[in-house]
Amino acid sequence: MSQGGAPLVMSPLMWAPEVWWSLFGHFIALSLMSIGGAITLVSDMHRRLVVDDHLLSDGDFTAAIALAQAAPGPNVLFVGLFGWYAGGIGGALISMLGIMIPSTTLALAVARWVSTRRHWLSVQAFQAGMMPVTVGLLLATGWVLAPPLATQPRALLLSAVVAVLVWRTKIRLIWLIGAGALLGAVGWV
Repeated sequence: MSQGGAPLVMSPLMWAPEVWWSLFGHFIALSLMSIGGAITLVSDMHRRLVVDDHLLSDGDFTAAIALAQAAPGPNVLFVGLFGWYAGGIGGALISMLGIMIPSTTLALAVARWVSTRRHWLSVQAFQAGMMPVTVGLLLATGWVLAPPLATQPRALLLSAVVAVLVWRTKIRLIWLIGAGALLGAVGWV
């Protein structure tokens, strides 16, 4: 951990079992709450990693999410980047194990159980009830990531336009990401 609120800077090869155990415990606890994906838990991850433990700076936290979202593959990769920034290679591996093992095991077991019970009213009600939970968790994530937008009206406008386009159209996300990158490259945002 750091002192004085400054983020802890580690070498990728540094031996840091106390940081690794902290990361593992945090991500294993969050794993079973990751309804809608790990991205829905970003607000709690921010609280723990940036505000409480000072393992990451705000900039590193946001950069990890942006990098993982832009990279091909599952969007849960940002958890590995959090671990990398906080605890090197060991932190990356342990963070991914913590976030993946419980939720993957539960998802496989539930999928098998539900596949034979889709017609049950209770199963249908549960699925319908989880939709607003997922939306709420995603809104909490947006709330954590959005504060820099308050000082940049163009970025706020772009975010609102993209949100409406994602909601109301079938435009592929890669085109919206490309448009945002282009607007950033020309200095509009």
